[in-house]
Amino acid sequence: MADDTAASANDNPISAADVNDFNRQLIDEFRANGGQLSGGFGRVPMLLLTTTGAKSGRRHTTPLAYQPDGDDIYVFGSFAGGPKNPAWYHNLVANPTVTIEVGPDTFDATAVVLTGDERDRVFERQKKDIPNFADYEAKTTRVIPVVRLDRNA
Repeated sequence: MADDTAASANDNPISAADVNDFNRQLIDEFRANGGQLSGGFGRVPMLLLTTTGAKSGRRHTTPLAYQPDGDDIYVFGSFAGGPKNPAWYHNLVANPTVTIEVGPDTFDATAVVLTGDERDRVFERQKKDIPNFADYEAKTTRVIPVVRLDRNA
């Protein structure tokens, strides 16, 4: 399931296979329609983030809500308010070179985990833009990671 916009597996008794099937459908729709999604996902800026597995070394693609800010792109490890950070976050911490698909564009980027005032500023804006993120924050005791994706030259 899209990490940041759908109910988490922590809320619903759904299997990893169900999550993977849901994500695969979103990924297929995204790629077939130049980055456009239907339904509720069509109202949220979405991208595809491809990371390299921290343990497996395999490539994993995850649909995520994102926040554009000029040339900057931010993603959020909300895991819908779950108690742990999502797998994609652990992967990019271990291997910060990622591939991003935004609309019809695909490019490599370097992931930078934000901290302090910069992290707080970006996350506050995300909560205003997409109120679900305030709900996710209220559901967890962890600090939700904010990651800037810097396009590689």
